[in-house]
Amino acid sequence: MSFFDEIQLNYALWIAVVAWAAAQVLKIIYELARTRRVKWGLILSSGGMPSSHSSFVTAITTTIGIREGFDTYLFALAAIISMIVMYDASGVRRAAGKQAKVINDLLESIENTGIKLDKKLKEMLGHTPIEVAAGGILGIVIAVLMTNG
Repeated sequence: MSFFDEIQLNYALWIAVVAWAAAQVLKIIYELARTRRVKWGLILSSGGMPSSHSSFVTAITTTIGIREGFDTYLFALAAIISMIVMYDASGVRRAAGKQAKVINDLLESIENTGIKLDKKLKEMLGHTPIEVAAGGILGIVIAVLMTNG
């Protein structure tokens, strides 16, 4: 079997991809409900509600647990990596987003003096703990439904 055939048949990978895609679509729906505007750019963005990083890693971790066993070393490794990703999403990446906001505000005040700057930093990088938790729950639910359904 070729590499591409094996990837196509990787059940856990595709469950994780479905969880990621669902989170990205839910970001648009959540923003529509919140602001009454459709923001198509959210489909490929980081940050926002729910966390697609969290849904991605919890979906594959849950699938591994269901298929291989929750008492395996593979599940333990996946769970640890998931915790690191989720901590990073709500901690380090969120702090970087806040710093980008401050820097952008400083750059805007410099531009107000007549100096032209060409690029702003991306501010929506990380997640609130609620966004991370929502993404995590979404990933678990999708994995359970797709594995047992």
